[in-house]
Amino acid sequence: MHDEDIRRRDLTTAHEDEIMQRSVLTQVLVLHPAQLTILELALRVESDLRDCEQDAVERAVRDLTRDGLVLCDCRRISPSRAAVRFDELLGEVI
Repeated sequence: MHDEDIRRRDLTTAHEDEIMQRSVLTQVLVLHPAQLTILELALRVESDLRDCEQDAVERAVRDLTRDGLVLCDCRRISPSRAAVRFDELLGEVI
């Protein structure tokens, strides 16, 4: 029973992280070519999700950077060329 509760909680956390990543990537693509700081991005995402925490945004940026979807130079965040091209191919649905 305890293991099932842990798995359920982990799935919820993973799902929340995916929602945050989706929101961060959407903001970065919508505002492209503007580059945002983590704080600016957190404030924008926070207005969408209300209960957003800056560390959740930082985690999302880290994961999206690792996946090659955003570029982060420790100060400014922008979408990678691959993410921009993918958005163009989809007809800018994001």
